[in-house]
Amino acid sequence: MKEFSEYFDTAMKFHGHKCPAMPMGLRAGLAAMKALGVERSKDKELFVESETGKGHAAGCFLDGIMTATGCTYGKANIQKLYYSKMAFTLIDVKTGKAVRVSLKPEFFEKALNSPFVQERKKGVPPQDIPAAVTDPLVDRVLGLPEADFLNISAVFHKDTKKGSGNFEVKRCAKCGEAVFTDKLTKAPDGRLLCIPCAEHGK
Repeated sequence: MKEFSEYFDTAMKFHGHKCPAMPMGLRAGLAAMKALGVERSKDKELFVESETGKGHAAGCFLDGIMTATGCTYGKANIQKLYYSKMAFTLIDVKTGKAVRVSLKPEFFEKALNSPFVQERKKGVPPQDIPAAVTDPLVDRVLGLPEADFLNISAVFHKDTKKGSGNFEVKRCAKCGEAVFTDKLTKAPDGRLLCIPCAEHGK
């Protein structure tokens, strides 16, 4: 319980406001790791394929997943698929084993009718919603058995492509900024250009 409390405290600081969806993602991420039998990613040991979109709650859910799994955009071990589903697949890169976790539809549909979401629909920022509304919903998410709100697939195998890190840079011939060489484009005249310079005129 102490370990979960530390995860939750970290997630709250990272996410910035208290809401029900972030702890849903936190618990979903921890459940996925437990199902795979893996520890939090320190580097690129794990990879997340997130099916979330851009809408409200999706980002909050994803922040919880990132906090739990250690899969972050900074480490480039997470990909957002924009399916607008509250679901993700966690992959053990070394073994290729994976597990997909999603919110149960009936649970999420009910959650979207909560007083918290009604306030959000009115345009109230999440941090301005009274604790009397938010806290009981968060406490409920934290206390629910996993089986009551999560669908967790059987572990399956997924192809993984391991790439090596690139530590070589060259300067773009147009803007002069340093660019990792795997993202430079050769112009017809032979100059090496960064993506924005290559796309916006040579």
